[in-house]
Amino acid sequence: MSISSEQSRAARGLLNWSQGKLSEAAGVARATIAEFEGGKRRPIANNLAAIRAALESAGVEFINGTGVKLRT
Repeated sequence: MSISSEQSRAARGLLNWSQGKLSEAAGVARATIAEFEGGKRRPIANNLAAIRAALESAGVEFINGTGVKLRT
């Protein structure tokens, strides 16, 4: 399942993560995060999957393709 740029920003907000922190956790360039969240481009599939996996590993749940929450 894919995630939106809005979900990425919201998830980072829940975790209090910077784009740099997400970049490190996902193993992708910070520019990739910035361009994705800024709506400039969609990352290639493996980078998008790495972003999602990093956020999920930190406790974020993606809700019905539209929202995010922290796992309880």
